[in-house]
Amino acid sequence: MKALEKETSTGYHICVVDNGSTDGSKEWVEKNCPYVQVIALKENTGFCGAVNAGIEASHTPYVILLNNDTEVEYGFVKALEEALESEKNSFSVSAKMVDMNRPDILDGAGDLYCALGWAFARGKGKTVKGNYEKQEEIFSACGGAVIYRKEVLDKIGIFDDNHFAYLEDCDLGYRAQIFGYRNYYTPKAVVKHAGSGVSGSKHNEFKVSLSSKNSIYLVYKNMPLLQILINLPFLIPGFLVKYLFFIKKGLGYTYRKGIEKGLELCFSKEGKEKKVSFSWKNLPNYIRIQWKLWINIVRRFMG
Repeated sequence: MKALEKETSTGYHICVVDNGSTDGSKEWVEKNCPYVQVIALKENTGFCGAVNAGIEASHTPYVILLNNDTEVEYGFVKALEEALESEKNSFSVSAKMVDMNRPDILDGAGDLYCALGWAFARGKGKTVKGNYEKQEEIFSACGGAVIYRKEVLDKIGIFDDNHFAYLEDCDLGYRAQIFGYRNYYTPKAVVKHAGSGVSGSKHNEFKVSLSSKNSIYLVYKNMPLLQILINLPFLIPGFLVKYLFFIKKGLGYTYRKGIEKGLELCFSKEGKEKKVSFSWKNLPNYIRIQWKLWINIVRRFMG
């Protein structure tokens, strides 16, 4: 918070959304950070609900999201803003995330999504030095440390609360591309990330259940029927591999039930209402996205 205070002393609006906490953090912020607007939610509405409350309260051209398990380096805000302004048709810019405990190791350099139905952080586990040192296009920005254009959010919609948490940022970046916008990564905005600071571990029932549900919903929501059929030869083995992986982790049942919940969501009223309607004018964007889905399979395995 202090790093943001130094950098955003004028011309910025800092908002903290308290997602129904009971640990006294809301009271601490109100007492120690009088320059911060606090939005206190009565209950935990998930990542999507909390972030949407903050976005709706903002009246600035750009919106920056920052997780509560992060620590920014000075210049973070300026770097994101400059990167967003430098790219034509840009919707978002993702920061360089490094491991909180091992700052020489990358936690992520933007996110990619592939035809196997897998979303993954670029460069996770690699050394910071010598990797991902230039600004470039990505599939979607990690919602833990990102800047968005507010006018584009007003046009394409904010986070889909059907997700609750996990893959909601990939969904938003995907949706932006359907409408012709681009997502980028900049190495100049650096943030330390604890990782799983809320869910508690990399693989647990809460995370696996929501992630598997949302992975099915992500496909249904953003792909027209023809594109789903084109990708089935990749999606089926992709989900099968994930299922076998979680069986080995003792979470196979949780993963399978999550997939079932995802299918239920797709056929529900809530899911159908949020599906992105196909428009012929966006066909070139769908073709461009499909090419990325195939290329990103190679990137997933080639690093």
